[in-house]
Amino acid sequence: MIYAPAAQAQDSAAQAQDSAAHASSSSKAGERAQEDDREIVVTGSYTTGAELGSATGLGLTIRETPQSVTVMTAQRMEDQGIRTLSDVVNNAAGVSARSLDSSRNGFSARGFDINNYQIDGVPLQWENGYSAGETLLDIAMYDRIEIVRGATGLLTGAGEPSASINLIRKHADSVVPTGSLTASIGRWDAYSLAADFSTRVTSDGSVRARVIAKYGENDSYVDILHDEKLVLYGVVDADLGPDTALSFGASYQDNNPRGTLWGGLPTWYADGSRTDWDRSKTTGTDWSRWASQNENYFANLRQNIGENWTVELYGSYSANKGDLHLLYVSGQPDRETGLGLNRSAYRADFKRKQIDVGFKLNGTYQLLGRSHELVLGANYAKQDQDIFTYASSNVAEIGDFNAWDGSFPEPTWGERSRNGDVRTRQWGYFAATRLSIADPLKVILGGRLASWKRDGVLSGSPVDFGNENRFLPYAGVLYDVTPDHTLYASYTKIYNPQDARDREGEFLPPITGQNYEAGLKSAFFNGGLTTAISVFHIKQDNLAQPDTGYTVPGTNPPAEASYAANGARSTGFEVEANGEILPGWSLAANYTQFTAEDADDQRINTLYPQKLLRVFSTYDFAGTLEGLTIGGGVNWEDTSYTDTVNPVTKEAERLKIKSYALVNLMARYKLENGLSLQLNAENLFDKKYYSQIGFYNQLAFGEPRNVTLTARYEF
Repeated sequence: MIYAPAAQAQDSAAQAQDSAAHASSSSKAGERAQEDDREIVVTGSYTTGAELGSATGLGLTIRETPQSVTVMTAQRMEDQGIRTLSDVVNNAAGVSARSLDSSRNGFSARGFDINNYQIDGVPLQWENGYSAGETLLDIAMYDRIEIVRGATGLLTGAGEPSASINLIRKHADSVVPTGSLTASIGRWDAYSLAADFSTRVTSDGSVRARVIAKYGENDSYVDILHDEKLVLYGVVDADLGPDTALSFGASYQDNNPRGTLWGGLPTWYADGSRTDWDRSKTTGTDWSRWASQNENYFANLRQNIGENWTVELYGSYSANKGDLHLLYVSGQPDRETGLGLNRSAYRADFKRKQIDVGFKLNGTYQLLGRSHELVLGANYAKQDQDIFTYASSNVAEIGDFNAWDGSFPEPTWGERSRNGDVRTRQWGYFAATRLSIADPLKVILGGRLASWKRDGVLSGSPVDFGNENRFLPYAGVLYDVTPDHTLYASYTKIYNPQDARDREGEFLPPITGQNYEAGLKSAFFNGGLTTAISVFHIKQDNLAQPDTGYTVPGTNPPAEASYAANGARSTGFEVEANGEILPGWSLAANYTQFTAEDADDQRINTLYPQKLLRVFSTYDFAGTLEGLTIGGGVNWEDTSYTDTVNPVTKEAERLKIKSYALVNLMARYKLENGLSLQLNAENLFDKKYYSQIGFYNQLAFGEPRNVTLTARYEF
């Protein structure tokens, strides 16, 4: 059931969560909604005692999971003014983001790209998760974001040993009408309006519903660029009986930008010297856009079998679309005249449909006088991608780029033709057990029989690769040194087919390897503060790396060629603390450092930093200042770079993003009538930095100082 008797409720340091719904709230720890003898306990802490299914499927807490886990709670996302999935990655432990242009972002962890995603634990295939706005997903409909670092092949199958991002939806968890209204305004004429309402549908509260709507518009520090976004979400949670729970719903997000950039700004002038543009400089036009729509429909049925077993059946259908009208600008302009740039116009329709179905069986069993846990499951995913392109003609010359204002005439678009028709199927069977060897000693053993196939046509070239029945073992051990300190170690294999191609147009072989991790997890103040120290070592073969200066034959637009790097390895450590240090004082702090190199000791995935520091803290005042919260933090990252060749001088050159720190502040005042006002300042000292440099030898700038004022009314 969803509700727990008051006598059995957890304290404010833990998050109450039952088998049918996910707890969701932006309130501070200890706030409770009551009706009759039932209550919901929610938490606003920067940590959680909730059971997580992102890594093993066994429903373990952060401390019980033998891998590095970070949970971005609702309270932390509210405090930091986090709005999109990219914002989450830019603030979470051990993961980093790079903007590829104004509509796309790449994510990375431990030296490898992130391509494993889940929603409510259901794996998604987003290995190129930016074609239809996936990295711009709004977090309004999500209660928390779980990030498991390292390999997660047990549940997700094929994938990189970087991280898996699991988005946990908000659910209808209130038996009384409750909700919130939120309005915000910010720099560059930004504003948004959001409503979140939840209530019971039946008089006894056994059927509940929740709806969320959000609309926002904003200009940008980049000239011409304008974004418009609509988010809709609805879910029904129903207790069909004392042992049966059903949840179903749908979500929709529409991104409608104008003045979209495709790629970045020129890096060199015609004389070979480096450019130094204003942050507002753009290659966008009045007509360019990368519009996207994301639809998702889902259902989950959970049935208790006796006292010890639960079976869960789930299914989802998603349809993502992209509408692209773009102009690509390349070359080296003359410093004085602004002449000399090349251009390429591109129009395409992108569609991706995906069906996911699966089941999980969880329970406990007795063996040798002790109780142990078991999960069995299977899942299947089928994805269809269609790409249609349009021929272009009458593409005007760029002219003086120094005087560029976006008033570039739109080309004449020709007939629509199919450029891609690709089908991807993934299926697997998995099992894991947690053996209670002794009271302080637990061993997790499991494995997945994974299959992955892709076929079709892409850019005029046939696509047909994949493998069946690859076995991916998983092993973990945890030892409770004391009731509050746990040592752990884990191991798993890596398998990841890749669509990267070499300079001859051939697909690279699948990535294989091993992932090792060990560490210490601790809890303080009755679980109010959690810490983790971990070390990891990853070995990979066949990792795709950019083959600088070469493109894949026959691709339009030209795709950068890759080569397979053997003996790739990543070794490093992470330190993390989340929760309350003292009553009212919350902290999220972490530091990550690693080296990722190939067999020749050359750094790989150099576009992303190998050292990260993220700190954010808030303090809730008491007494005469009760209701006031102030906070702040800093995000620091070390140098990242791309080694390339200056196209003018023909000399080797390293394009760097030098180490930089961004300082953020917040303040909130909460009135007794449910109204609160919050002010967030990001990049307080207006640091000018590159958000990426070297992607196709171009560059982009990060966001200048931004200030947002938010008013929220909760009822």
